[in-house]
Amino acid sequence: MELVSENRSFGGRQAVYTHPSNTCGCEMTFAVYLPPQAEERKVPVLWYLSGLTCTHENAMTKGGFQEHASREGLAVIYPDTSPRGEGVADDEAYDLGQGAGFYVNATRDPWKPHYRMYDYITSELRSLVLDHLPLEDCHGITGHSMGGHGAITIALRNAEMFESVSAFAPIAHPTNSDWGRKQLSAYLGDDETAWSNHDSTLLLEEHGWKGDILVDQGASDQFLELLKPESLAAAMARRRQPGQVRMQKGYDHSYYFVNTFASDHVVWHADRLN
Repeated sequence: MELVSENRSFGGRQAVYTHPSNTCGCEMTFAVYLPPQAEERKVPVLWYLSGLTCTHENAMTKGGFQEHASREGLAVIYPDTSPRGEGVADDEAYDLGQGAGFYVNATRDPWKPHYRMYDYITSELRSLVLDHLPLEDCHGITGHSMGGHGAITIALRNAEMFESVSAFAPIAHPTNSDWGRKQLSAYLGDDETAWSNHDSTLLLEEHGWKGDILVDQGASDQFLELLKPESLAAAMARRRQPGQVRMQKGYDHSYYFVNTFASDHVVWHADRLN
C-alpha cells in the first residue's frame, strides 16, 4: 500500500492508497476514513461501494460519511468501481467498462483478464486492509446505485463475512433492467442462469438475509424504471424478510440524496456492528 494523500477530518484521518492488485492485474486505488477511535483500538468497518462512472473519490468528497463515522467509531472504505489503466478493456459507453465493473468476476473477453471486482472486494482488498490498518474483522456494507447492487448481492452471497447491509437507490433487479442485462451479458455471457448470483431480488428470494435490511430510494429518482425498487420490496414481502424500503419524497439519484440519509445508514450499521 502506498499512501497518496491524507487529511484530518472530524478528529480522524481521510486517506487514499494505491496498491498493485493481483486480482485485477493493475494498480488499484481506494480511500479509507479512520475515525479518532482508531488511534486507540481497532474499529469496525463500513464498506461503501460507489455507482456508475464513480471512483473512490466521489463518495469520499460528496457523501458526508466522515462526520457520522467519527461519532460512531466506524471506519469507512471506499473502493474504486473497476480496474483502470492502459491495457484494461474499456467501452465508449459510460455504463460499461472502466467505471462500471458491476462488482462481478467477468468470464468473457475482453473483460475477463481484469474485471474481477467481486473477488477484489470480498478477498484481496478485504485482506489487505485487515492486515495493514487498525480494523476489526467486523464488517457492514452499503452502496449507491450500481454500488447498492454490489452491496446487497455481495452480502447475500457472503453472510458469514458481513453483519449488516444497506443500500441507497440500488439497481435492485438487474436481470430485468437495461442497467444489468447489458452489463451482465457483456461480462458473463448470454446464459442468463449465470446472472442470478448478481441480482438482489433473486438472491433475496432464494437465500434471505440473517438480519434486517435498510434501503433508501428517492421517489423522484430519474432512474426509477431502471432501478426497480418495487421488485426488491415485493421479494422482501414474499420472503417475510425483516427490513425497510423507504421511498423518500422529492429526492433524486444524486449525492444530495446520499448525503441527506448518510447519517441514518451510518448509525444503523453502527448499531449492528458495535
